[in-house]
Amino acid sequence: MRLRKATLPERLEALAAAADLAEGILPGHRLAELRRVAASATERRELSDTHTVVGFFGATGSGKTSLFNAVVGEDLGLAAARRPTTSSPLAAVWHPDGSAALLDWLGVEDRRPREGDFSPKAGPLILLDLPDFDSVEAANRVIAEKLAGQVDVLVWVTDPEKYADAVIHDEFIRPHARHAAVTLAVLNKSDRLAPEEVVDVTHHLGQLLHDDGLSGVKVVATSAATGAGIEALRGAISKVAAGRQAAQARIEADIEAVTADLLDAPATRDAPRDAKKQLDEALARAAGAEGVAEVTAAAYRRRLGRRTGWLLTSWIGRLRADPLRRLGLTEAADETGVHHSSRPAISASATAVANKAVRTYAERLGSDLPPAWGEVLSERAEAVAVEVPELLDRAVARTTLPAEPSRAWSVVTVIQWLALLGALVGVGWYLVAAFLPGALAPLLGDDIIPETHGWPIPTLLILGGLLLGLVLGMVTGVFGGLIGASVKRRTRRGVRRHVAEESARHVERPLLEVRERHAQFREAASLAYGRR
Repeated sequence: MRLRKATLPERLEALAAAADLAEGILPGHRLAELRRVAASATERRELSDTHTVVGFFGATGSGKTSLFNAVVGEDLGLAAARRPTTSSPLAAVWHPDGSAALLDWLGVEDRRPREGDFSPKAGPLILLDLPDFDSVEAANRVIAEKLAGQVDVLVWVTDPEKYADAVIHDEFIRPHARHAAVTLAVLNKSDRLAPEEVVDVTHHLGQLLHDDGLSGVKVVATSAATGAGIEALRGAISKVAAGRQAAQARIEADIEAVTADLLDAPATRDAPRDAKKQLDEALARAAGAEGVAEVTAAAYRRRLGRRTGWLLTSWIGRLRADPLRRLGLTEAADETGVHHSSRPAISASATAVANKAVRTYAERLGSDLPPAWGEVLSERAEAVAVEVPELLDRAVARTTLPAEPSRAWSVVTVIQWLALLGALVGVGWYLVAAFLPGALAPLLGDDIIPETHGWPIPTLLILGGLLLGLVLGMVTGVFGGLIGASVKRRTRRGVRRHVAEESARHVERPLLEVRERHAQFREAASLAYGRR
């Protein structure tokens, strides 16, 4: 399916949008160019769309004014007393009705209405004789440069002496390289050359214009003194004016001229898929995910040991500070889901690791952006990096720390107490039998220390209670190690997940916004240029 070509209003709207998107990113003079073209084009379209404005531009001594008068058919302007310069614009106007506002916009006060038609097909036409663009008078040059950006058709007038002047080509003609469709070139004073020289010089001027970027521009050799080439030039002007499209073609050329370099760089690719993963891994290291996981696992093992370990030794663990408390972490979340942390700020080395990760991530995201956009992305990354220590601390604080053993382990705690109670009963039995044997006689008779299978029951109680508690403590210790490893993995995974969420909100999103803004800018610039 063929894509519909963008209309001029759509292109102008896209140009204005591109300028807004590039605010604060492109250099000031480039933004000014985009906005100037958009404003100038909008203003031109609101004025007469029937008149074609043709401007005669030339260097001092090129005979531009004499040529202008020859094309008009009457001497409308007077040359200066000492040298042939034009100090202000002069307009020859065919069919002047409706041209006043357009001439006001152009800033042309000297207006000379002409009778009849310039040519049968030219329609309403305005020819402007403009100040010399290389005039020593700064004001004259400003006028010429301003109107070069406003007229619909540019007629570059040169002569055999200055046609190859580098200053003329570099400063005046080449900046309008994309305006070939609305450009005419004139080699005036051709009467000063031999016929064969006219051909050679005309060909050479055409080649120079081609080198300037003005491909396909025909060079008309003229002589205001002899009248040679005047009709050919009038015919060329009539042909451009007859299509009634010169104003639009000029606007389109202006848009292309200011947007072409914006599309020189290749289109950006999708953001590298592994860039965010590498960022999160580095930030998780800086956040101390491994250390938090180890401490949480240690806290779990310690608490399980205190709850299910051998009661004769598990009390020793109560004398040591809880690993989480030492780190300043709590596993109990508040009503917002935050597990408050009083741990010290991340170290300088960890901060350096985090900052480097953010910069590396920004470099990867900006690797395919134009320099101006890449600089903005880098500046955004530097601003983001300042907040990284806080977001890492927040990520750790939001992580659930599974350091508290399940309530199901309470069964083992009860068994441990029962085992200890059995051992204490056996010890008490022996003590009572030794010091108060009469207390047991009513219950046990003469055999106050009965046996079973050759073992005294009190001894079995003592040994059974101690061994059961010891073995149970060892078994739960093994389980504590295994479960602690799982707690470590879950904690590490939780910290990394929250680090990834925080980095997505506070690192990835603001940096990707720059890429997205550039993509929108490029799309708008492409549409303004005429591509879809």
